[in-house]
This record gives sequence, structure tokens and C-alpha cells, in this order.
Amino acid sequence: MKRVLKLVGALVLLLVITVVVAPMLIPTSTIIAQLEQQVEANTGRKLQIAGDSELSILPRLNITLNDVRFENMPGGSQPHMLTMDQLAVHIPWVSLFSGEFQLEQFVIRNPKILLEKNAAGQANWVLALGKGAAPEQPAEQAKPASGPVSLPQGFDIALGEVAIYGGELIYADATSGARHTVSDLALTITLPSLYKALELDGKVTFQGETFALKMAVDTPAKAIESKDFSFSQALQSRLVNMTFDGLIAQQGQVFSGALKLSGDSVKDIAQWQKVDLKAKPEAFNQFEVAGEMRFANDVFALQSLTAKLDKLDIQGRSEIKLGERLHVDANVDLGMLDLNPYLPEPVEAPEQPEGTPGEPQPIVWDDSEIDLSALNMLDASVVIRSNGLRAREIKLGENQFSVVLNKGKAKLSMDKFAAYEGSGKGVVHVNAAAKPYQITTNFALNSINAEPLLTDAIGFDKVLGKGSLNWDLETRGVSQKQFVSALAGELAFEFKDGGVKGANLAEMVRKGKEILKGDFSSVSEGLNADFDPNQKTDFSALTGSFQFLNGVGRNRDLNLASPLIRITGEGEVDLPKTYVNYRVVTGIVDTIEGQQSQDDSTGFKVPVRIKGPFHKVETKLDLSGAAKDKAKDAVKDKLKDKLKGFFGG
Repeated sequence: MKRVLKLVGALVLLLVITVVVAPMLIPTSTIIAQLEQQVEANTGRKLQIAGDSELSILPRLNITLNDVRFENMPGGSQPHMLTMDQLAVHIPWVSLFSGEFQLEQFVIRNPKILLEKNAAGQANWVLALGKGAAPEQPAEQAKPASGPVSLPQGFDIALGEVAIYGGELIYADATSGARHTVSDLALTITLPSLYKALELDGKVTFQGETFALKMAVDTPAKAIESKDFSFSQALQSRLVNMTFDGLIAQQGQVFSGALKLSGDSVKDIAQWQKVDLKAKPEAFNQFEVAGEMRFANDVFALQSLTAKLDKLDIQGRSEIKLGERLHVDANVDLGMLDLNPYLPEPVEAPEQPEGTPGEPQPIVWDDSEIDLSALNMLDASVVIRSNGLRAREIKLGENQFSVVLNKGKAKLSMDKFAAYEGSGKGVVHVNAAAKPYQITTNFALNSINAEPLLTDAIGFDKVLGKGSLNWDLETRGVSQKQFVSALAGELAFEFKDGGVKGANLAEMVRKGKEILKGDFSSVSEGLNADFDPNQKTDFSALTGSFQFLNGVGRNRDLNLASPLIRITGEGEVDLPKTYVNYRVVTGIVDTIEGQQSQDDSTGFKVPVRIKGPFHKVETKLDLSGAAKDKAKDAVKDKLKDKLKGFFGG
């Protein structure tokens, strides 16, 4: 027994001597040099450990490297891809013999990591295969991927201090000009066991804002063995908060869970990104987006979506397919959508000096090219509903719109429309797959109250009454001017029990009695009067249609029925030239039955010419000098008949 104890004692003494003396026999510089050579042989880039380094094996394996530098790719923007002040690794010897690996310390101090792409698109994180590396196997000889990893029985890992203190991570892309920096790194990882939660906690700074990070994996052993495991992540900052709590399944192929994003001010985020939002005080403040997400087979789905922005409350679902061509599928309910807080204030015309009325300015169509290439970036099928909508003065009731995008071709449908006491449907087709773009529209609006609709939409309050408006139009081009110049198709309207503001045509006819006295001053005083918003021509029915060709709309069937008069009209509206040339003929009804009469014949007729550029339209009596004498007797007879009918003469 004594001999055995002596032998064991000798072995222990020899081991101690070896452990103590070995680092002295092998200089640290030699070990460092070997490490640098192996890295260069396997990556094609130099590793330089320029500072003092420490390598010891008692009482633990201790590796401390100072001033570490790893070379960047040739032609990189900086000499080094990675630098760090210090890398310290401490591993207890007992963990190497017990089967339970314990990392007492793994600390990186002040690293500077540069990830970049050069102008040719080459990435510096793609390392070349060095001489010391095994040659790559041909594709046909490559072995199939092995199945899930199984941890050995009793194997475990425990981490002590694993951290990054200070430093920065830079991403630069010379192909796009993008450059992003994450700085002031302060990250720690704790892992008491592979069978307990792994947690990451820390802070980083991005573009001057500090973000607090928390991440947890419930059981790392499950992740290593490709089993399903729970995963949570939280991000907090002054600008935005984000949480995700879900499951990663099928060997990392499926992500699912609850996602929530919120913040106090969209304006602050815009200011942080140097975007001049110019928002009103009540707009772009608090926001929140939440939903159940799932990512699998290149499909990102967000179910039970709820989004809030200020007073807006949005619900729905969405799905994004990330295949060869991006596809978006969504169904969204916008609730009561008031867009006014988010629309810029209308530009007010400069005030004119007193006594100097401003001259109306001619309309000039913009000929700059419109870029619709965005319609070809993705495919989509989107349905949008709302209980009501307000946009400036436009007020809509319950409505539904749908958008379908397919390889640069768009279909925008008004599936349901309720507004201004009426309803309607319509569709717009836009073909932006090739130039010139092609646009077709087909709309039918029924029982619409014309005055509030046209007033709210385009500030045109000249038509009163209720009726229908239908159009089937098409155009092509790449600019506003080209679209206007190529406009073709038909527009029809029918209104009842209303009026037309701007001129009292019946009064203009009555002015004809002045002609009976030989006084033609009424021609300038009344018959040739310019537009007067206080005047109105009442009607019981107003119908007509326009046929457009090359932007010019021609009308041949205007018909207005009124108790004492009948009005017909024809002419054209030249949109490219912003010019109107229209002739309206007003006639006195022969019978006192007025609009109820079956006799549409009229006696004396007074033609009125509406003519001029859009910004300066004039309305004048369209009678030649020779026609005045002839009209005198006709006016006299008709007026006498009318008076007899009304007063029983």
C-alpha cells in the first residue's frame, strides 16, 4: 500500500510540476504566433495581437488577449474588420474533466466590428478559403445534412460572465449608400444550464437613441436539438416599445406568437429620422399595433390585427408572401376614418391689395412624367372598409374599396359607396406594366345630391338637385397633360328638381320685352350679363351627356325643363386647351301648363353663348344685329299670349 501511495504521490507531483513549468517552457509569444498563423491560413486574412497577452493554466485556464485586430477584405474602407481592446476567457479545469462545461468568464471589451459591402457588392464577412483549410467538396459529393443533434447523456453547459462592454457595430453598404451604427454596447448573457432559461440583457445606442434589450430562450437544449422552444424578446426606448412572445418550431422553420408595437409619438420618430412631418398638434401622436403573427414557408401572416393612431381604430388581418415576387393580402376595417388631422393645410391664395382684384390665372396641365413603377414592385389583394370617411370637406358614409395588383396592373374597385343621400359603385383599371400607362374608369352614382358633393369635392356649387352621374372613360400617357389630352369615352348625367347657378335664363328671356320698346340697352344690362352667383335657373329635369375624344367633350343633347321655359344646349369643352364653347337655347313654353305640358314646342327662342377659357368664362346673348328686328315681333306676340293665359285676358 505504501508503494502505491508513493506512486500516486509521485504522479501528482509530476503533474503539478508539468502544469507549473509548461507555460514557462513554451513562450506565450510562440503560442500567439501559432494562433495568428492558423487564422491567416484558414481565412486568408491576418490576425494581429498587438498588446500584451497572458496565458496561464493555474488555478484555471486563463487566456487574455489585448489589442486584437482582424484584417478587413482587400479594398475595404478600413484596414480592420474587427478590433477589440481585450478578450478574456477563463475556464475552470474541473469543468473539463467533469463533463459539465463551465465558462467562468468570456468578456470582450470595446470591440469595433465593421460589416460592409463594397461597390461591387462583395461582403467582408465572406471569408476566403485558406491553404490550411480542407478543400470544398463538389456539390454532388456533399453529404446530406444530418438529422437533429442529440446532446450526450449528462452533458451540460453553464455560463458565468459572458458580456460585451463598450464598442460599436457598423454596417456599411457602398451599393446603396446605407450606413448604420450601433454603439455603446452593454450586453450580458446568463445561462445557468442548457436546461434552464438563457437570458440576454443590455443596452445599445442607435442614431443617438438608447434601446434596452431583453431576450429569453426557455430551454437552450431544445434549440440545440432542433425541438420546439419558446422565445421572448422586448425592446424599450423613448420612441418605441416592442414585445414578442412566441414559439419557434420545426427546426426553426416556423415562428409564431404575439407581437405588440407601441409608442407615444410618431412625430418624435419622424424627427429622430430627420423627416419633416409637419403634423398638426392632434395628429401622429400615440400609436399601437398588435396581433398574432406567424412566419412559415416564406409567408408572414398577421392575424387579429389591431392598430391605433390617435383616435383612429383599425382592425383586420394581413399576409405577406416573400417568394420570388412579393404578394400582400389584407382585409382591413378602418372604422370611422377622419383624415383631416393628417392632411396638410390647403394653400391659401396670397391676399390682394385692397381695390385691386386678383386676375384669374389660366390652368396649365403638368407635363412632368408620373412614375407608376411602384405598382410593379409587388402583387396585392386588399379590401378596405370604413363606417365613414372625412377628407377635407368630403363626407362619406359606409363604404368599401378593394385593390388588386398583379404584375404592374391595378384594379381599384369602389364596391360600396354611400354618401350625399345616394349610393354608387365603380372601378378603375391602371395598366402600368408598360408605357404609356393606360387607365380606364367606369362609375355609376345614383340619387346623389349634386350641390354638396360637387362643393365638397371640387368646390363647384353651380348645380343643384338630385340625380345620377355615370361615366365610362379611358386615357393613356405618362403625365397629367397627356392623360387629359387622350381622354376618351362618355359621361352622362340626370338631375331633377334643382337649378343651375350663375345666370337666370328665364329673366334673360323676359329682358326681351325691352326690345319691344326699341330699347336695346337691356342687351348689355341683362341679356349679355357675365356670370352672377346670385342668379339661378330653376329646372324640374336636367339631362345630358358628353362624348370625349382626345380630351375634347362634345355635347348634343342637353335638355332642361322648367315651368315657363325649355332649354337645350350643345357645344364642347376642350380640356387640353382649357376652353369652353357652348350654346344654350332658351324658349318660352307655348302653353301655360308649363313643364306638365305634353307639348314641347316653344315660340320665341333666345340663344346664349357660353364661351371662353376656364378661368374667364363669359355668358352672352347670341343674337346677330339683323336678328334683333326679326325677334322683336316674335317676342311681342309670345309675351302677349303668356300674359293672357296667366291673367285670364
